[in-house]
Amino acid sequence: MRIARALRGLLAVGVFAAAALAVTPAVAQTAICYNCPPEWADWASQIAAIKAKTGVTVPFDNKNSGQAMAQIAAEKANPVADVTYVGVTFGVQAKKDGLVMPYKPAKFDQIPADLKDPEGYWFTIHSGTLGFMVNVDALGGKPIPKSWKDLLKPEYKGMIGYLDPPSAFVGYVGAVAVNTALGGTLDDFTPAMNYFKELKKNQPIIPKQTSYARVLSGEIPILFDYDFNAYRAKYKDKANIAFVIPAEGTVAVPYVMSMVAKAPHQAEAKKVLDFVLSDEGQALWANAYLRPVRAGAMSKEAAARFLPAADYARTRPVDYAKMAASQKAFSDRYVKEVQ
Repeated sequence: MRIARALRGLLAVGVFAAAALAVTPAVAQTAICYNCPPEWADWASQIAAIKAKTGVTVPFDNKNSGQAMAQIAAEKANPVADVTYVGVTFGVQAKKDGLVMPYKPAKFDQIPADLKDPEGYWFTIHSGTLGFMVNVDALGGKPIPKSWKDLLKPEYKGMIGYLDPPSAFVGYVGAVAVNTALGGTLDDFTPAMNYFKELKKNQPIIPKQTSYARVLSGEIPILFDYDFNAYRAKYKDKANIAFVIPAEGTVAVPYVMSMVAKAPHQAEAKKVLDFVLSDEGQALWANAYLRPVRAGAMSKEAAARFLPAADYARTRPVDYAKMAASQKAFSDRYVKEVQ
């Protein structure tokens, strides 16, 4: 009798356990990306497509490149992030610091040699050209600035913004752009330092995070930013936005992705990195007005919305390795002389 009751009890426990297993949901697939903000480069659409195509959830993350690298360095012994998206100079430095690991995603061989680490520690997914993103309505009737020197005019006081150069990659790109345009080199940032000191008279706004929404609202009428954000604002968000490539010249730079060293979710991370270089992922970048790294991914419709080639002809070449090597010295000097 006791044995029968015990057997019935064990059977009941087994049935209950089986039922519990039957209703337990599958473990969610997640890959943590540092510096994947939804308002920047239309990461919102890219992340939604990654989820739909691969089943991997990538939470939004509003760090900038410098903050992402600092966090990965702080977590080096016990990584939290799986992948990261940063400006090329941070990708180069991340390899030197042992913060990322090699992975060659599908289509890696279609990336030009100068836009990837040969071992796969970092690789370009798209690039952008730096200029002025201008909210025309917020200018209050003032003319759209056409040059770096125009921004020094008193009429633009309180209307100019640029991201913090020592922290955000786009801020450093702006410094390289103005420095190059005004005759400087990656060995000598004196023209940029003089420019930023002069620009202080116009009380610029200097945020650390992407400020796309602040331009659309008119809070920052003129922002040093990339063409892709300006075109997105104009054509997708239907704002009265102009993009200006300064008369003196500018630069174009790549953005790269890497797998974090000892990433906790490597299988999911690989799916994310494969997707951003896939035909679908590259087409999404192109439709967000970025220049995808793979040739032929830009649609004719997207290309037609860019400024004429004559404007882009003012873009100067950059030695990205030297740009990376010069970044810390520039940042130290900027903090000392400008901030």
